[in-house]
Amino acid sequence: MLPHDQEFAALKEKLLTMSSLATTAIQNAIKALVERNDDLARQVEQADDQLDALEIELDELAITLLARGPVASDLRTITVAMKITHDLERTGDEATAIARRAVDLNKEPQLKPYVDIPRMATMALEMLNDGLDAFVSRDTARARGVLPRDKEVDALNKQLQRELVSYMVENPATITRCLNLMQISKRLERIADHATNIAEEVVYLYEGRDIRHTGKDAKA
Repeated sequence: MLPHDQEFAALKEKLLTMSSLATTAIQNAIKALVERNDDLARQVEQADDQLDALEIELDELAITLLARGPVASDLRTITVAMKITHDLERTGDEATAIARRAVDLNKEPQLKPYVDIPRMATMALEMLNDGLDAFVSRDTARARGVLPRDKEVDALNKQLQRELVSYMVENPATITRCLNLMQISKRLERIADHATNIAEEVVYLYEGRDIRHTGKDAKA
């Protein structure tokens, strides 16, 4: 394998490592909430440091590749990889924020059965995994399949926000717990947004089409 090919392989490998860490962080943050496990929540914060370090490594490798004046197709791959790296790092930040809210919530009696939040997490994780799989397999149809699902997560977030506002109005003693749950819901909605960003970048990378701001269900 040529040095050029080795560096691109390393770029992809680091991206996949980041995606695995980010996915695990989300899973552990939600598990920490549902199982009221503070130790697991703290593990999520530790994993965020690894994601931050990998982001720096990826950026440095990308800058090295850019400095060589790559051809247009390689340039697109490098810039998209940098954008995906940023979305994965931000996803890790969202997971950390969820874990911290879980620790706060675990100090008080559970407000309600956790149904909608794990469901939102599953939807966001599936979107994230599909976007990253599409990147690896060059499957833009799969990437496009991610986009309309963002609206489903948005709708579930709005539904949960309304429900929690009702709880607060009816019983002010629940306000702190409701606010924490509202933040967790919002963070999951943002993770779905990051998954959508990744899917849009995959379409741009392999089709040369920028479908941002053209409707989430943009067709070829």
